[in-house]
Amino acid sequence: MKFVILALFVAGAYGCGLPTFPPIVTRVVGGEDVRPNSWPWQVSLQYQSGSSFYHTCGGTLISSEWVLTAAHCIGSRTYRVYLGKHNLKENEADSEAISPAKIIVHENWDSSRIRNDIALIKLSKPVTISDAIRPACLPNAGDVLPNNFPCYVTGWGRLWTGGPIADILQQALLPVVDHATCSRYDWWGSLVTTSMTCAGGDGQLASCNGDSGGPLNCKSSDGSWEVHGVVSFGSSMGCNYPKKPSVFTRVSAYSSWISNVMTSN
Repeated sequence: MKFVILALFVAGAYGCGLPTFPPIVTRVVGGEDVRPNSWPWQVSLQYQSGSSFYHTCGGTLISSEWVLTAAHCIGSRTYRVYLGKHNLKENEADSEAISPAKIIVHENWDSSRIRNDIALIKLSKPVTISDAIRPACLPNAGDVLPNNFPCYVTGWGRLWTGGPIADILQQALLPVVDHATCSRYDWWGSLVTTSMTCAGGDGQLASCNGDSGGPLNCKSSDGSWEVHGVVSFGSSMGCNYPKKPSVFTRVSAYSSWISNVMTSN
């Protein structure tokens, strides 16, 4: 019930999942530059080295004070959350860098088996909602998307295996792969659980290093965008390897956890 109330509050207050400038979604193979501010919940999680900050992972703004990301993105470094970014190399008027007040990694995060790869970041101050910064919606608890449902991964990850990190935010169409397929022995096998979502895996489309923690964006029937996945892992053999789709933490499997963390912190 808490989660439902919280979700309604976010949707009512900010019009979650409804960008002022809707994304131009196509079926191009591979990634493409996004329309500026069309995924306004996408954040760049950055770590400090010396006097500078560097992109390490993605994340999703889910309320005015909370960002969803992957547990494996979090270490002992000093972080900041950069919101409203399009080009990481440019100073953009509508962007805002905010330090975390708290970072809560799932208490059962298991890095050896890649289980419960989810974390929440509470910002040190609420964001200013604008055309460039706006929260995504969360799916209903337990929602599981059907096979081939069209979703989009977004991030500044490597443009190809071993390639450079993207300067401009990228988007790529990743159709959902159902659990029955993704857990086949010649796909991901038992490494994939029902608390995960697979997408892509046709040898052409996948997330890549640097996309970790970012959203799998899926359009709901009312036209709003929901974050159904958090980029978790992919094939060590490359970013676009056949039968090795990108694997996401399934957000709807963690509805209670998300709600409990947000309401108690």
